[in-house]
Amino acid sequence: MIAELQLDLARMRSARLNAGPVLTGRVVACDGGLVEVAGLPLPIGSLGAVETMDGSGCLAEVIGFRAGHSLMMLLGDTVLLHPRAVVRAVGRPGEVRVGDALLGRAVDGLGEPIDGGPRLDLPLSWPLSGKREHALERASVAAPFDCGIRAINALATMGVGQRLGIMAGSGVGKSVLIDTIAGHALADVTVVALIGERAREVSDFVSRHMAGRRSGGIVVVAVPADHAPNLRLRAAQYASAIAEYFREQGKRVLLILDSLTRVAHAARELALVLGEPGAARGYPPSALAAITRLVERAGNSARTGGAVTGIYTVLADGDDASDPVVDTARAIMDGHILLSRGLAERGHYPAIDVPASLSRVMDDLVTPEHAQAARRLRALIAAREQNRDLVMMGAYRAGSDRLLDEALAQSAAIDAFLTQPRGSAESLAASQAALLGLWDTDRD
Repeated sequence: MIAELQLDLARMRSARLNAGPVLTGRVVACDGGLVEVAGLPLPIGSLGAVETMDGSGCLAEVIGFRAGHSLMMLLGDTVLLHPRAVVRAVGRPGEVRVGDALLGRAVDGLGEPIDGGPRLDLPLSWPLSGKREHALERASVAAPFDCGIRAINALATMGVGQRLGIMAGSGVGKSVLIDTIAGHALADVTVVALIGERAREVSDFVSRHMAGRRSGGIVVVAVPADHAPNLRLRAAQYASAIAEYFREQGKRVLLILDSLTRVAHAARELALVLGEPGAARGYPPSALAAITRLVERAGNSARTGGAVTGIYTVLADGDDASDPVVDTARAIMDGHILLSRGLAERGHYPAIDVPASLSRVMDDLVTPEHAQAARRLRALIAAREQNRDLVMMGAYRAGSDRLLDEALAQSAAIDAFLTQPRGSAESLAASQAALLGLWDTDRD
């Protein structure tokens, strides 16, 4: 308690005092989570403290304007909100607090600790929407990234500063896959954003990753599914801001956002509340644009030498690969990993559909021998999967297709290479050696 009071006193001494009047307004209307406030002309993205009947207050965010009034959405529930309630401006518009004290901590979308630890002393501020860089200030992807998953390291090799999407339906193994990557990928700092997930999954993730030797290099930003849509969207932006802050220091950052679809859902809720019409399967244009803006914040910085490698999970609703969120994410990212429900049902982990997955930067990162071996293995896997039903029925006659014959002959070795025990990791060098070893064994 004394330590927390000392931190508060230090924060008060270093705070810049605003000698001007405190901006206040009053609630004139409330429709669901949308609150209309008169007399509070704040820019979009600003926060305000709304008075409640019990005096505790709650926070709201400005999301638009109408007839001279500010439209705010509560970051909590509307319980005990009353007419003519006083709304007071708080914080600095469009900025969030960042600092090295975030390392090893779990926070919510407002930067408040949720791990039971002491309050955070974050002396620096960073734009919530990021600092947009010129296109030529982004360095190219030139160094391989070790994610710890053998199939990805060998067949869809990632690069430092790449943006990769992991796409699948529900219950196919996305969470387990990113859990393994978060625990074993090689990076200076790992920022994990758990957006719209179940509270139990958030608790389990924090308990697993905040107690080991890597805990001092991980930051978790979590907002469960039952929270307000603007808080979910804000958490994704906050996690990106934290990653940008560490990139500015020249560090290699791994940003994992689970899931991008929940962010799109939150942006859709906000857009529909403001009256924007739905377009692509109910998604307003601004909701899909929010995905593009978020993903584009990752990448390499030519100025500082730092990098943000982004891994974004995308939930394909109903296993529909043509879902607007999936299409938008696939178009803006540098590669994607597609998880197959059929493989998951056969107990194949990770359930990566290798022929349908790719890394657009792989050829620039690996040797010609590695690239050729990966193409050959992809062809064998594709031939085996396309003819699986024919082989299972016994209708295939050996010798009809030389490629399929080779795939069937090496089926056990291929499955052993593609599968990996849950929670275990294999380095990039070991993954490449195992891939080349498949053909060395074949030549012997």
